[in-house]
Amino acid sequence: MKQWQILKTIFPEVITDNFEFTDYQESDDRLDYWLEERGYMSREDYKKGTVREYSFTDERIIQDFPIRGKAVYLHVRRRRWRDTVDGSIFTYDYELTEEGGRLTPEFVAFLKEED
Repeated sequence: MKQWQILKTIFPEVITDNFEFTDYQESDDRLDYWLEERGYMSREDYKKGTVREYSFTDERIIQDFPIRGKAVYLHVRRRRWRDTVDGSIFTYDYELTEEGGRLTPEFVAFLKEED
């Protein structure tokens, strides 16, 4: 079984579908995962043909739910996009529900915030 398949059993789809796991470290009392948002643009932006990958946001460290008694920290970088027509820089927002979503309120707020 590949690592991403295992991670899909632990993390919600919004994370595994939209973020690439780039690194992992484990110690006696904590698990750290590094994630970078994948370069998937919306269908509308793709059709416009003027939107390009621009950069990443600064890393945010978010404490997630513990796994097997170990604290879990997600080191997350969101992708920034730039529209070459008007020069606007933006990030995508995700449809999330905090309740029953298996995401901490802090992580939900992070994914919803505008850059």
